Amino acid sequence: MKLFANGFKKSVVFVLALSFVLTYGFCFASAAETDFAITNPYANINWDAVKQFKADLHCHTTASDGDDTLKESVERHYELGFDILAITDHGTIDYNWTDGHVDPDVKMALSIKDGEIKPVVPLAFAGTAANGNSYVLADAENGDTYYTQTAADGTAMQDMMRVPFGNEHNAASFNNAHVNSWFADWGDGMLAGTSDYVTALSGIAEAGGVSVINHPGEYSNARDEIYTADAYNRDTVHYNYTVDKYENLLLDYPNCIGIDINSKGDSRTRFDRKLWDMMLTDLIPQGRTVYAIATSDAHNLDIVDSGFTLHLLEDLNNEAFRSNLENGEFFAASKYVGNADELAGYAAALLDSDDADKKAFGAELKAIADAIYAENAEGGEGTGNKFRADNTVAGPQIDAITVDDEADTITLDCDNAMLITWVSDGKVVATGNSVDLDELEGLGNYIRAEIINEGGIVYTQAFVLAYEGVTQGDFNHFFFDFGTGVGKLIQFILEAITSLPFFEIIWETLFA
Repeated sequence: MKLFANGFKKSVVFVLALSFVLTYGFCFASAAETDFAITNPYANINWDAVKQFKADLHCHTTASDGDDTLKESVERHYELGFDILAITDHGTIDYNWTDGHVDPDVKMALSIKDGEIKPVVPLAFAGTAANGNSYVLADAENGDTYYTQTAADGTAMQDMMRVPFGNEHNAASFNNAHVNSWFADWGDGMLAGTSDYVTALSGIAEAGGVSVINHPGEYSNARDEIYTADAYNRDTVHYNYTVDKYENLLLDYPNCIGIDINSKGDSRTRFDRKLWDMMLTDLIPQGRTVYAIATSDAHNLDIVDSGFTLHLLEDLNNEAFRSNLENGEFFAASKYVGNADELAGYAAALLDSDDADKKAFGAELKAIADAIYAENAEGGEGTGNKFRADNTVAGPQIDAITVDDEADTITLDCDNAMLITWVSDGKVVATGNSVDLDELEGLGNYIRAEIINEGGIVYTQAFVLAYEGVTQGDFNHFFFDFGTGVGKLIQFILEAITSLPFFEIIWETLFA
């Protein structure tokens, strides 16, 4: 009987233990092994075949309010290794690089504002650049235009492709509610549009173009904030309205690919990565992702190359380039970072490394962040100090991206990264070249990477994540835009003024 009792007890213990393992062990495994569906914006890229073409999608010349002529701008971009260039003068469509097109109303208004009449100098079809190289401007069989220089020894250098119909809309907007467009013959000579994005975005859409919202930190006044926590804070009426406005615009106009997140030295855009993260969180559940670009917005030659995009293309032509834009198959890149919180985060991760070079770079970034914090504490705007890339060092380059849906991993193959950080739901969730989503805490409905070294920073587009319990965001479907009516009224008034006879007399006297 004793033997039977002992055996019975052991059997009960075994059954209970097995039941515990089957029940709770299964639950633990389920919690650790979430089933992620990863949407990879670079899924169709053949990494063995593509090249990375460097583009400036936003810059100005003397046709509007730039300091330098078209010829000077083209030559400077070419010297800095650009492969793709869009001239986007205010309210002035880039029809070509040879006839010096200006719009009378825009040129007059901006010349009066600057107090100076600047000459417009286009390119000839062939000639000599300021550096002494000969150049040609030629159309290919497909209609695309390419600028090419030939060195003194007869070596032909890279081709630089012109993006057709570049334009920055809302030329006289008081608060810079600017929209860039390409591939759309629409908006030439339109002056106003204060607070009015709808007129520009709808017109571009109807004309079959591609658009982006430029430097939102300027329109939203986020550029005036000192601390990241205050910028785009939805607890305030102003920012709640502003974020809702941007999100509804992108949902209403699919041809608008996204927003500018780092441009022109990053003083005004330093908090726009936060906006990007908020928009991703809110719009992905609506079936809409948000692509990020970076540009120079150059009004002078010194700021050219401050921000740019890197496009993954097998062939350099505008048909492929447009598809590349619309599918987010590119990276945003900059040589500036002005956000102290971001710099402090990079510094902490680098200082935790055993690598001496990384520690030294981390100390450099920490000193910059500390200087910004000190400037803020003294009542400054926090824009006097920022990370500026060392132009003798090549910026980060992503050579391949591998997504393993079975293992739930994303891996970047980078040649010269000092630090790779992974951001989700607006927070850094990991560092390193590879992430295992099953091991991360605080994941939202996307993850994106930032790669920094002494030569600059590169941002990937967001990898969209779908899984049980994923973040649903905070999208406001019931939104009324007050700015559109104001913008249309101002546009009507300006059109009435510029149609008066004395405007034509002034134009012919000063500009003809």
